[in-house]
Amino acid sequence: METNTQKFTGRAEVYAKARPSYPDSALEYIASLVPNNEVNAVFADIGAGTGKFTECLAKQSCELFAVEPNDDMRKQLAITLSPFPNAKIINGTAEVTMLPDNSVDVITVAQALHWFEPDKFRAECRRIGKAGVIVIAIYNHTPEKIGGSKGGHRKEVLDAFFTNPTYREFPNPVAYTRESWLQFMSSHSRSPLPTEPEYAAHIAEMETIFARENVDGLFHRELVTRVWSEKL
Repeated sequence: METNTQKFTGRAEVYAKARPSYPDSALEYIASLVPNNEVNAVFADIGAGTGKFTECLAKQSCELFAVEPNDDMRKQLAITLSPFPNAKIINGTAEVTMLPDNSVDVITVAQALHWFEPDKFRAECRRIGKAGVIVIAIYNHTPEKIGGSKGGHRKEVLDAFFTNPTYREFPNPVAYTRESWLQFMSSHSRSPLPTEPEYAAHIAEMETIFARENVDGLFHRELVTRVWSEKL
């Protein structure tokens, strides 16, 4: 049976190319949450993937641990973070990060909390976090009115992990070309890989959607970036 750690094996390259980044407004808000606005705060980005969000943190020159268990994703993460000596990549899971006790001020999780075991991850956050550690979950979300989901398992895990979080939402519009749309829709854990028999039909369906929805060669999606935060 495929574990959560393995779900993105074979998808790292398209993930790195096509997954959307995060708006400046969300990043500025997240920076404002750092305890006492400490310049020297230590961050841990858990489930860092290919570094879509991790890179945003690394650009702030903070000391940063990027924890990622999947080998393929971690290879892409190394490429993303190669310009940033302030970022250190760790082969670890959300439940066993391999980080020292009381070592981080801020813990971030982008697009990944729903893969974690919430009780075990909370215990790990308390172990690696300094006093007053803040945990921040970030998701790029497609609103229901344009075809997004209500949340499902993602909402269940958010509700299980957080007790009384502060919530904010930021516009994050995206424009896909045909190529980036096909890559994006091939980057999800549920999408068939090119080696699988369902792949051709999947791509044909995505081609149909793009042909129907694009305007002058671009498919616009009015995404929002959702941010939950709470001190543990």
